[in-house]
Amino acid sequence: MQEAIDFLSSKNPIFLEIIEKYGLPPIPRRPPGFETLVLLILEQQVSIDSAKATFLKIKAFTTCNPEKMAVLSDEEFRSLGVSRQKTKYIKVLAEAVLNKELDIDSLASKPAKQVREELIKLKGIGNWTIDIYLMFCLEEPDLIPLGDIAVINTIKELLNIHDKQEMEIHAEQWSPYRSYATYLLWHYYLKKRNRSISF
Repeated sequence: MQEAIDFLSSKNPIFLEIIEKYGLPPIPRRPPGFETLVLLILEQQVSIDSAKATFLKIKAFTTCNPEKMAVLSDEEFRSLGVSRQKTKYIKVLAEAVLNKELDIDSLASKPAKQVREELIKLKGIGNWTIDIYLMFCLEEPDLIPLGDIAVINTIKELLNIHDKQEMEIHAEQWSPYRSYATYLLWHYYLKKRNRSISF
């Protein structure tokens, strides 16, 4: 991590300023697998805390595995607080695993590009979900999720870049440590708002 921080600070002193003000960022880690993908689907466009509460309800109600999720009724999902759209996405994921269209365990041994190609085929799994899975579960060091509102807002605030394409071009200079740049941007965003998050 020190190597990443030294590299990023040499590209832009703002990263050093974040560390001096708020300390080192936590490096989010989650176990790879079906459960984490379900949690990421739940986290799309809602707060992490609210998604986690729904996820814990699912786990208290039944086992969160493809076999159970594929047969859970829409009514049961609704009673657990899952929207109709996200119910559909979770079922698509469960069925892809059961039909052997997706082998989640094999993703860890594949390059990021191939992981993206396999996951993007599934309805309800877009680039943000894939970015977070690659970063949190597969420890991919060089990604910046520009579908993440906290990352976008922090880049706007600290670097005064407002166009997403310009953000992408600017972030290229942070390669091969764009994931670490992301952790620092999240860290700033949360600390400034006195929020803490358990990834």
